[in-house]
Amino acid sequence: MNIIHKLTLRHLMKNKKQTLVTIMGVIISVAMVTAVITLGSSFLTLMQKESIKDSGEWHVLYRGVNKEQLDAIKRDDATKQLMISKERGYAWLPGSQNVNKPYLFIKAYNAQGFANFPIELSEGRLPERADEIVLSDAIATNAKVAYRIGDHVTLEVGQRHNQADPSDTNLSQNDQLRSSAGASVETLVDTTAETYTVVGFIKRPTWEQTWAPGYTALTYVDEHSLDASKTVDVSVVVKNIDRTIYDHANDLAEKNSISSFKTNDSLLRYYGVMGGGLGQTYNSLLLIVMLVIVVGSVSLIYNAFAISVSERSRYLGMLSSVGATRRQKRNSVFFEGAVIGVISIPLGVICGMLGIGITFRFINPILEDAMGVTEKLTLVVTPLSIALACLVSIITIFISTYVPAQRASKISAIDAIRQTADIKLTSKALKTSKLVKRIFGVEAEIGLKNLKRNKRRYYATVFSLVISIVLFLAVSFFTSNLQKSLDISQNGYNYDIAIYTIGDGAALEDEQWVRTITSLENVTESNLMKQMNGSFVWLAEEAVSENAKPYLYQEHNLYKYNIRVNSMHEDKLKAYAKQVGVEYTKLTNPDQPTAILIDTMTFLDEKGKFVETRVNGKVGEKLDLVSEDAKQQAVNKVELAAVTDQFPMGITPSDSMLQVNLVVSEPVFEQLLKKSVFVSSYSGLYLKSKEPLKTQQDIEEMQKDVTVMNLFQERQRSERKILFMSVFVYGFVALITAVSIANIFNTISTSIALRLREFAMLRSVGMTPSSFHKMINYESIFYGIKALAYGLPISVGIMVLIYRSFMNSFSYEFALPWTSMLYVIVAVFAIVGLSMSYASIKVKKANIIDALKQENL
Repeated sequence: MNIIHKLTLRHLMKNKKQTLVTIMGVIISVAMVTAVITLGSSFLTLMQKESIKDSGEWHVLYRGVNKEQLDAIKRDDATKQLMISKERGYAWLPGSQNVNKPYLFIKAYNAQGFANFPIELSEGRLPERADEIVLSDAIATNAKVAYRIGDHVTLEVGQRHNQADPSDTNLSQNDQLRSSAGASVETLVDTTAETYTVVGFIKRPTWEQTWAPGYTALTYVDEHSLDASKTVDVSVVVKNIDRTIYDHANDLAEKNSISSFKTNDSLLRYYGVMGGGLGQTYNSLLLIVMLVIVVGSVSLIYNAFAISVSERSRYLGMLSSVGATRRQKRNSVFFEGAVIGVISIPLGVICGMLGIGITFRFINPILEDAMGVTEKLTLVVTPLSIALACLVSIITIFISTYVPAQRASKISAIDAIRQTADIKLTSKALKTSKLVKRIFGVEAEIGLKNLKRNKRRYYATVFSLVISIVLFLAVSFFTSNLQKSLDISQNGYNYDIAIYTIGDGAALEDEQWVRTITSLENVTESNLMKQMNGSFVWLAEEAVSENAKPYLYQEHNLYKYNIRVNSMHEDKLKAYAKQVGVEYTKLTNPDQPTAILIDTMTFLDEKGKFVETRVNGKVGEKLDLVSEDAKQQAVNKVELAAVTDQFPMGITPSDSMLQVNLVVSEPVFEQLLKKSVFVSSYSGLYLKSKEPLKTQQDIEEMQKDVTVMNLFQERQRSERKILFMSVFVYGFVALITAVSIANIFNTISTSIALRLREFAMLRSVGMTPSSFHKMINYESIFYGIKALAYGLPISVGIMVLIYRSFMNSFSYEFALPWTSMLYVIVAVFAIVGLSMSYASIKVKKANIIDALKQENL
C-alpha cells in the first residue's frame, strides 16, 4: 500500500460520520439493486412452478411419433426426460346424469408422464399396465355414477362425430358437446371394445375445462408395445433451456420426419427464451427501475466523493507540490471508492436478500388471492443475480467517483493550498433581490448568499429532494388511479354472485335447487333470468347517436344492433314493470310480443375509451328483429312497452357494448327462442349476499354442474393486486427516499461543518444566536422552496401522462392528489429542517477563537 492510499484511509477514519453516511447510502443502493433482481428471478420462478402445476413440466411435444422416431428423440443429446402419452378416445359413460357431459375421455401415459403432468391421486394407485385405469372423482360427484377400486369396466372407445355437420371434425376436449334444441347430435365412430380394471381415483385435472364433454380417465402406455403402425405423442424436458430450443426441435422433427411438434410457450416464456411481450416487459421494467436506482445512487455517492475531494484538496495540493502525479491523485479517489465498495457491496447484497425475503413472508398470504396462484413466492438467489447486482453497484460507484477523481487530478498546488478552486465568486453570482432583505431581514439575505456561494452542494440537495418528491407523487397518483379504474370497471354491477348454466340449464331448471340457493342464510336478494346473446339483430334506419355511427355495422343502408333478450320470472318481472311504469299484462302475450327497452348502449371509440350513449327508443315503436342466420328476413316484430335507463339485477351497463337489451316475459322469450335459427341461450341466477365468499362456498359444496362467478371476490382480488403492487412500489420509493435523505443529510451537515470559520466570523461581529437560527431556518426554507418549485411541476407532468394512459380504457376527470402533495410539502421542510438543525449543533458548541484559527476540517 503506497503513501497515497494510506493518506486516503486516514482521511476516511478521521471523517467517520461522513464515511458512515456514504457507506449507508451505498448499502441501500446495492440492497435495492439486489432486491429488484432477486424479486424478478423469484417471481419468474413462481410463475414457472405455477405453469408446471397447471400444464405439466415439458418443453417440446412431438405428435404422431412411431417406434423409430421415439428412439431418435430418446437418443437426442438435448433430451433430459421423456414422457409418452396417447389419447385413446371417448366412451359413453353409462348412467351419466349430466346431459352436457356424457363421455369418458381416456388418455394414456407412461410412468414419467404420470410424474411430470399435473395428476393428483386421491385414492388407490396409478396404472402400471395397459388394462388398468384411474377415474376422475367428478364422475361420482357430478355424473352420479359410482365405481369402486377393483371394478372391471368394458368400454366402446372411439372418436366423436357430429351427425348434423359432417365437416365438424377432430372434436377434442376443448370442443363442447354438439347439440340442437337441447339434444345431442353426436355419436362415436371407429369404436373398439376395451376392458379395464379400476385401480384408483384422481382429482379433476386442471386441463379438463368445465365445458369439456368427457370426464378424464387415465390408463398406461408401454413404449415397448409400440410398433411401426402405432404412434404416440412424446413430450420432452430438455437439458438446456435457451433460445435455440425451437430451432433444435424443428431440426429434429425434419430429420426424423415427425409430422408436427409444439413448444410449451406458457412455461418457456417464464424462462425468458420466448420472444414477445413478457420478456420485453420484464427487461424494460428491470432497466427502468435499475436506471432510477442508479441515478438516485449516483446523486448520493457522487456528492459524497465530491465533498471528500473538496475537504482533501489542501493536502492533495501539498502532495502535488512534493511530486505527486495527476494519476496518483486521481487514483486516490478511485481507491476511496473501492474501499467503500468492498465494505458496502457485500453488506448491501445481504441486506437486499434479507429485506426481500422478509417482504415475501408478509405478502405470501395475500399473493394467492391477488395473483390467483397456489404456489408461494420463495427467495431465489442465483450466482447470476448476485453477479449482476455487484456489477451494477460497481458501475454506479465508478460513475460516481469518475468526475471527482478527474477534478482531484487537476488540482494545482497553489490553488489547493489557497483554497480558491472550490468557490469562485462574482458580484453578479451573489446578487440577491432587495425584497428578500426588506421582507425577511438580513439573515435571509445572508442565508440566500450562502446557498449561491455553494451551488454544487445546493443543487445536489435540491436534486435529491426533487427525486423523492417526483417518485412519491407519481406512485401515489398511479395507485389511486388504479383504484379509481377498478371502481369504474365494476360500476353498475348490481349483484355479488352469478351462477350460469349453458344450453338446457338443467341445474337452474330444478326449482327445488334454486329455492335452496335463494334461501341460503346470507342471500338477501335474487333474480333468475334466461338470456339470449347473438340470436337476433335489429336493423334501424337511424343510428342511436351521431358519435356511435362509425362503430355500427351497416347493411343495405340500415344500422345493425345486436339484441340481447332477457326474461325473468313472473314475480320479478311484475316488480320491474312497476318500477319502470308499465302494466305487467302488456308483456305477457307471445302472439303480440312486447318488451321493455333499456335505453343505454356503450361502445369503444377510436381511442379505446368506453362511451355511453342513449338508444333513443320510443314507447309504441316496433322493432323488426332479424335472426342472424335467417338471411336478413324479419322473423318478428317486438313492440316497446316501456323505455328506461334502470337495470334489473343481472343486467349491467357493461352488458350493453354495441348491444341493445330487451326485457321480456317468459312466454315471449320462449316464442322468440323458437324463431331463432342459432340457439344461444343460457340461464343465470344472480344473488346479493351479506357474505359472498361464504355463499359461494355453500353453492360449490352442492356439487352441481354450474359456473359460479363471484364479483365480490373478483373485486377483492383486484384490490389485493393493487395492495400487492403497492407494497413493492412504496417499498422501492421508501428506499430511494432513504438514499435521498442520506444525501441531503450528508450534504447539509458537511456544508455546515465546512463553514465553521464563516459562522465564527459572523458571531464575532455581533450576530446573535437568534439571528443565527433565523439564517439557518431561512436556508432550510430556500432549499424546500427550490425543491418544490422543480418537483411539483415535474410531478404534475408525470401525473398527466399517467392519466392519459388510463384514459385509453377509462373516462373520468383529472384530479390532483392534494392530500399527497400536502404530505410532500410538509415532509420536504421537515427533512431539510432536521438536517440543518442537526448540523448546526456543531456550530453552537464551537469556540469562536478556535474556529477562526481553523483553516480546514
